[in-house]
Amino acid sequence: MLEQLISYFDHIPSSHRALILAGGISFFWLLEYAIPLVSFRYNKWKHAGINLLFTFTTIVVNFGFALWIVQLSDWAIANQIGVLQWFPMGNWEQLIVGLLILDLVGAYFVHWVEHKVKVMWKFHMVHHADTMVDTTTANRHHPGESVFRALFTMLGLLVCGAPMWLVMIYQSISVVLSQFNHANIRLPLWLDTAISYLIVSPNMHKVHHHLSRPQTDSNYGNIFSIWDRIFGTFNSTSMSQLQYGLDVLDNQRDGDLGYQIKAPFDTKIKTDY
Repeated sequence: MLEQLISYFDHIPSSHRALILAGGISFFWLLEYAIPLVSFRYNKWKHAGINLLFTFTTIVVNFGFALWIVQLSDWAIANQIGVLQWFPMGNWEQLIVGLLILDLVGAYFVHWVEHKVKVMWKFHMVHHADTMVDTTTANRHHPGESVFRALFTMLGLLVCGAPMWLVMIYQSISVVLSQFNHANIRLPLWLDTAISYLIVSPNMHKVHHHLSRPQTDSNYGNIFSIWDRIFGTFNSTSMSQLQYGLDVLDNQRDGDLGYQIKAPFDTKIKTDY
């Protein structure tokens, strides 16, 4: 079965990748109606508009990097670069170790860096600007941030020595898990807590979207929650204490596309990162 999965993801059509993205958003969008965490008084379609525009720019940026990623993967394997190339592993071991490394470098580490390096933070602010976090927020990334994340994905690929099938599986899981942990859904507390010991749960990630520190500087993970626990960035603030948005931005303009696009370059927006 794993061999069939590897074969599929080694040649996955772009249309199937788009279906995974659209299917995930659609599923969690409907689930938000059934079990909402917060009863937002908003036009759900209007709110989704700006987030889906940023989703489109993310797709464009990723498409631009796609050929480089393929070439880098081929080069790493040909030159025996990366952990998976240094240590003999079966397919299952490659899958588990590879996903851990790609998630650590391509999701947790880049996210942590974006909160520590001012020029990167100013692009990442756009993601935090959403005052009504739902599943569409998952891909709300300024094009500049999408470039940073693509570069760190390439770095993770090099550290890992990942073949393309593994990169495709990682990216597919990553996009769906991001949609899941951003989704405005209320799971039973015991279930959300149990999930958070292995993967990033909705409650766990919502803490990261609080408008101020220390919550903003916590829970950086996307797929695996272990990185926040290992590196001491885990925070378990109650959902009742959270307020979305960002304290350095005009939260009344979270749906203003022009304001959000120009925010990284606006010298009037002050931040001490």
